[in-house]
Amino acid sequence: MEGDHILIKKYLDGNQASLKMLIDRYTSSIYNFSSRFVGYEQAKDTTQEVFIKVWKNLKNFDENKSQFKTWIFTIARNSITDYLRKKKSIPFSFLNDEELIEENVLDEEILPDEVYQKLQDKEMLIKVLDETPVQYREVLILRYQEDMTFKEIGEVMDKPLNTVKSYHQRALVLLHQKLK
Repeated sequence: MEGDHILIKKYLDGNQASLKMLIDRYTSSIYNFSSRFVGYEQAKDTTQEVFIKVWKNLKNFDENKSQFKTWIFTIARNSITDYLRKKKSIPFSFLNDEELIEENVLDEEILPDEVYQKLQDKEMLIKVLDETPVQYREVLILRYQEDMTFKEIGEVMDKPLNTVKSYHQRALVLLHQKLK
C-alpha cells in the first residue's frame, strides 16, 4: 500500500486515480468522526465537503508541517465546527440502535437480556457524552475511534500536547464520575 505522501505527489503530477485512492482510504474515518458530532445524515454532507476542500487545497498541503491524516482531520473538524455554529446544537451518538441490535442479535451466544443491557449501557454512555464538554469528547473520539496519538490530536485541534493530555485525563475522570 502506497503512503499518503506518494499518492499526493502522484495526484499532483496528474494521476487522478491517486486522489481516488486517498479518498477511499479516509472516507469511512472522516464519516465516522463527523457522525459523532453532526449525526449520520449530515455526516454524509460533511464528509463530501471535506473531500471537496481536500481536492481544492491539496496543492497547498505541506508534508513537512503535518501528516496528511492530521491535515484531513483538521479540515473535518473545521467543517463540523462551521456546521454546528450554523445549527447551534451538538448531538452525539456512537451507533444507531439497529446496528447494535444486528451486531449482537446475530451472535447466537448472547442472550436477549444481555442485548437489552448493552442497549441500556449505550444509552447511558450517549447521555453522559452529550453532557461532556465538546473538547473532551473530541479528544476521546480521536484517541479511541481514530487511534490518533496525543501529538496528532494536538495538531488537529491546534492545541499544545499537554493541553490535549489534560483534556483526555479530565474527560476520563468526568466519565468515571458520571458513570458511577
